[in-house]
Amino acid sequence: MKKLNLKKIKILNKLSHFREKYVFTDNRHPEKGIMSTILGLLSDVSLVAVVLFSYRNGGQAFMRYAAAAFVAAIFSCLGLALGIMSRMEKDIFKLFPNLGIILNLIAVLFIIFILVLGFM
Repeated sequence: MKKLNLKKIKILNKLSHFREKYVFTDNRHPEKGIMSTILGLLSDVSLVAVVLFSYRNGGQAFMRYAAAAFVAAIFSCLGLALGIMSRMEKDIFKLFPNLGIILNLIAVLFIIFILVLGFM
């Protein structure tokens, strides 16, 4: 009887290592955070494309490039607001809100940088 109990204890000790790897939680990925990340990606990609196309055109930006940059600026402001709102929610995973805030901040700073260079 004692041998059986010792075997069970040894097996349970070996399995306790695997039990610690899994965490069961009620946390979820917020929809606003996911949308913020998507808007940040769209803003960053479109701003990089606008700069590259303007560079290939000899520094002359067409009106459609300016319109794309303006839409990217609106997307990045909305995405930043969504990221901050989703970061304040309770019981969430913070990956997408943090990623959305970072991507949208990069886009906003890039737009400010372009505007400052334009006024120089």
